[in-house]
Amino acid sequence: MAPVVRRVLKDALLWALLAVPAVGADRIGLNEPRAPWQELAGLAVLALAVALHRARPLLAFLAVAALGLVASPALFTVSYGPALAVFALLLGARSGGGRPVLVSFAGIAVAGTVRILVRDVDPAPEWLVLLATLLFAGCFPWLVGRYWRQRAALVSSALARAEQLEREQLIVADRARLRERARIAQDMHDSLGHELSLLALRAGALQLDPGLDERHRAAAAELRGAAADATDRLREIIGLLREEGDESAPLVPAGETVEALVERAGTSGLDVRLHTEGKLGGARRDVLCERIVHRVVQEALTNAVKYAPGAAVRVDLVRDAAGATVTVTDEGAPDAPRGEGGTGLIGLRERVLDEGGNFHAGPYGEGFRVHAWLPAERLPRLDAPHPQAQVLVGLRRRTLLSFAAAGAAGVLLVAGTFAWYAYSKTHSVLRPADYARLDTGMSEADVRKVLPERDVADPPDDRAPEPPAGADCHYYRASGQLFVSVEHFRLCFEDGRLVAKDAVPAAGKDRE
Repeated sequence: MAPVVRRVLKDALLWALLAVPAVGADRIGLNEPRAPWQELAGLAVLALAVALHRARPLLAFLAVAALGLVASPALFTVSYGPALAVFALLLGARSGGGRPVLVSFAGIAVAGTVRILVRDVDPAPEWLVLLATLLFAGCFPWLVGRYWRQRAALVSSALARAEQLEREQLIVADRARLRERARIAQDMHDSLGHELSLLALRAGALQLDPGLDERHRAAAAELRGAAADATDRLREIIGLLREEGDESAPLVPAGETVEALVERAGTSGLDVRLHTEGKLGGARRDVLCERIVHRVVQEALTNAVKYAPGAAVRVDLVRDAAGATVTVTDEGAPDAPRGEGGTGLIGLRERVLDEGGNFHAGPYGEGFRVHAWLPAERLPRLDAPHPQAQVLVGLRRRTLLSFAAAGAAGVLLVAGTFAWYAYSKTHSVLRPADYARLDTGMSEADVRKVLPERDVADPPDDRAPEPPAGADCHYYRASGQLFVSVEHFRLCFEDGRLVAKDAVPAAGKDRE
């Protein structure tokens, strides 16, 4: 079935359901009888509202509200009350703006108040009914529809966010693979470069050994040159690996500690001294710190061999509960072309900073110093909530607060209505004994002395006898009972005199 046809059938079904109370209330006596043309006009307005509720939900709601105000100044009618609530619900579900709706509610309240004030009745009860109808048949359904719409938007946003996170996860995984590839390349460069530097250092020592003949010293020189060339070729290969390779490479020789690294460098001819203090606990985080510290010492010794051959090197390593601090200082060649911008040092800086530590490398005295600190614990990073989700959650929170405010207003309105009902009924009671002492012909001033401060706002005209022509009649309750039909007294005045007094029986009782 085509979407347009389904939409038309749904609208026709909605109109039929709303037309049932609009017509049936008159048939079963829940409304004052109306002329046929009035019923037909009401059905036409309902049809117009159904046709407009998708594109113009506010206009459809206002059309039904106007229909209710025409039928009753207090807005409450059995015929159009259900339609008012339904279109308020649809208004909340389809309209995003809250200010125009609130202005419309206020306009309906003002229009109903004006209609009530021009009538010759007690305005307070009808005004309370108007506010109660506007609250329970207008505001509450609108808030429910608004909540449903925001909930659907939040679910849709959550699904879109999940899809976005999935796409971002793929991008992050791809970036992580590229970063791991670059890290492997850097580790290979640092590890193999260190070994080649020690090899060149040993070859240099053999070249300078006076115990070797010229042929062996020349061979040592060639070996040193070959090691330097191998280092350059390694750098070129590592450059290719960073772009295309994905092989793994060991960070350090298996099981090697910083102490073993320094000892091996010393046996290769490097003048290096090691000073250590304390120890780490051996946990997984401590193992990671040891590996990074090993990298720092390895890179610093490699730079010392490369840029300051023959210079003395000092390694200071302090381990405690807070973490590990390592400082590598050499004493020579301060003008050598090295610094924080080197590839190896840049990689070390990024690695240390990623773990929450700090790193510094630069000239120190006549030499060069590398300093790093690794924390024993690393705080996790918390991602901020998605901005759109925050907005929708804020909207839902405001909607729930509106529910609470409307509920509180409803409670106060019901309590106020009951209080006014109790006050008006109990303050319009004429005691039967006082009624019995009244006689026709008495002056109105004398009669007023025993009358209550209020008369009845909703007199039982249908049960009372025909009043005298031209008389001004007032009704009073014979009892202060609430929520039940009671006997009433009617007093009619003309020319300042009491001309008639009648007892009107309670509903369901015959007149005596």
